[in-house]
Amino acid sequence: MASRPPPARASSVRTQKTKQLTSGARRVVGKRSSPGWGRWALGGWLMLVLWLSVEYVRLPDVSTLRTQNPPITALMAQRAEEAREAGRKPRVRQAWVSLGAVAPHVTDAVLVSEDARFYRHEGVDWTEVENALEQSVREARLGRGASTLTQQLAKNLYLSTDRSLLRKGKELLLARRLEEHLSKQRILALYVNVVEWGEGVYGIEAAAREHFGTSARALSVAQGAMLAAMLPAPRRWLPAQRPEALRTRAGVILVRLEREGRISAAQAREAQAELARFFGAVPAPGLVAEAGAGLPAGS
Repeated sequence: MASRPPPARASSVRTQKTKQLTSGARRVVGKRSSPGWGRWALGGWLMLVLWLSVEYVRLPDVSTLRTQNPPITALMAQRAEEAREAGRKPRVRQAWVSLGAVAPHVTDAVLVSEDARFYRHEGVDWTEVENALEQSVREARLGRGASTLTQQLAKNLYLSTDRSLLRKGKELLLARRLEEHLSKQRILALYVNVVEWGEGVYGIEAAAREHFGTSARALSVAQGAMLAAMLPAPRRWLPAQRPEALRTRAGVILVRLEREGRISAAQAREAQAELARFFGAVPAPGLVAEAGAGLPAGS
């Protein structure tokens, strides 16, 4: 007897199952043949570690800075090139001095303005980084920077002023190396002698003579606060131009110096009065609060 063909429904079911198995097999093979996100993430992490390792080995030898002052910095070279491109002759005013030749309230003002926890971190202030990120999220915009004084020194000595992530990575590595090889006092001394304080003006001694006609040792409390207040924008916030931002920021620095016991209440009152005379008016409370938001948190 001739066999009967299977029912159409059964044949259809078998065909669908075959297709499902075939497509499933293709998916399995596809999954096995292409790396997943985990592999990509691991590969990226390994590449980052490799890059950091190579860059760390290639970093300049900072140990010479223990006893030698750099004759020129990367920032000075960059500014000189910018001047030549603009058709101007590069201008450099700098005079190296020891920390003992700087009025103590001036270095205190710099620390209050730029790195309140300078003596508590090892190159990167992660507390300040967290505070800066929280402020940026809260205000839905980029807030204050979180670079330590050591990071700023690394950038001034060896890097450029561009804002690339690669430059920032090198800055972090250099800051760590500076902290490993130099004392805090030496890092501070280098910083106040190379940082920019106006076009072609580098270091606290040249800044004191350029802007106030005196030495770094003879700067008043108010003058020291103004020089410290210049640092976020040293070529724009010039005392001779009496910018509002400089006045308000200097006032906040004086408040912080008094609050932390670095100057007395009498010194603070006298310095605030000198600021008022210099600028011709007392800043509004709202402006003082806004300027204070840009300062690093105290210890």
